Order: sequence, then structure tokens, then C-alpha cells
Amino acid sequence: MSVTIYHNPRCSKSRQTLELLEDKSIDASVVQYLDTPPNAKTLKEIISMLGIEAKQLLRTHEDEFKQAGFDKEGLATNQFSEDQIIDAMVKFPKLIERPIVVSNGKAVIGRPPSLVLDII
Repeated sequence: MSVTIYHNPRCSKSRQTLELLEDKSIDASVVQYLDTPPNAKTLKEIISMLGIEAKQLLRTHEDEFKQAGFDKEGLATNQFSEDQIIDAMVKFPKLIERPIVVSNGKAVIGRPPSLVLDII
């Protein structure tokens, strides 16, 4: 089984999710996405596996949200395209919700961490 976790070691939920994987003896590939952000193609694949829209993967309380030119009203009214949102997440990876676990063509956001059990 191939498992990848998009991880931020400063995030408690991300640390808890990684610990859960380790407790289950799952040797996950750890991508510290703030240091090695996914490219647009990878983000599109993850969003597709999650079954969500790109805006649902955005962390809207980060300073980078405004730096990227976003506002909550614009998101609510679909003012921004999927590609614009994805490009912003590539440029500002702190905008990506975390942690994301990918396994065998499925993905889940580990909030709460126990959700990853559904795909491993």
C-alpha cells in the first residue's frame, strides 16, 4: 500500500495524523509541503480524489489568503476560477488545508486524524 501524507510538522492535527499512521505501522511517504509544495497538476489530482472544489481546500484565515488577492465574498460568489485558486496554493502553500493523506487513488483531509482510517 502506497501512502503519502502532505504534512506540516508545526500543525498539531498533522502531527497527530502522522502519529496515527505510524501507530498502524504504515510507512508513509512524508511530503513537507511548505518546503516542497505540490505543483498544479498534483493539486488538481488531490482535489479530484477528495471530491471537492479547490476553494474547499483553502485555509482562509492565513495572511497569504489576502496576499493572493482572495476574499471570502469572492469565493462565495465563485469570482475566482479553479485554476486561479490552485495557482495561489502553489505560490502560497500555507493556503493548503492540512494534513492530506493519499492512498491508492483516494485522499482525505485528516481533520480529525481518524478520517485517514477510511482510506488505508
